This record gives sequence, C-alpha cells and structure tokens, in this order.
Amino acid sequence: MEYVLIFLFMLFTLWLGSKIVEKAGYPKLFVLCLLIPILNIAMIWFFAFSKWPNLKSDIDQIT
Repeated sequence: MEYVLIFLFMLFTLWLGSKIVEKAGYPKLFVLCLLIPILNIAMIWFFAFSKWPNLKSDIDQIT
C-alpha cells in the first residue's frame, strides 16, 4: 500500500513540476531530470539562475 502512495506522490510532484517548467517557457520533459540523482540538483540550479524564455523583455525583471 505504501508503494502506491509513494508512486502517486511522485506522479503528483512531477505533474506540478511540469506545470511550473511549462510556465517558465521550458519543455515539460525537463521535469524528468528530477528522477535522476545528481542531474536533478544541476537542473534545479540551471532553472533557478538561467534567463526564462517566457519573461517579457519590456518589463524590468529582477535577474
């Protein structure tokens, strides 16, 4: 039973992550990097510090 709950939580987390990544302008498949141990940390850093494609250039954003 606990494996089913863990699997459902993992699916829910990946779904939420895909929504966030999509709103930032990146492909939804980036969220699959969360499943690979060392790569997930690198992708979180990349996502946090890169320029997001969906940001509007005419608005002064904090970068």
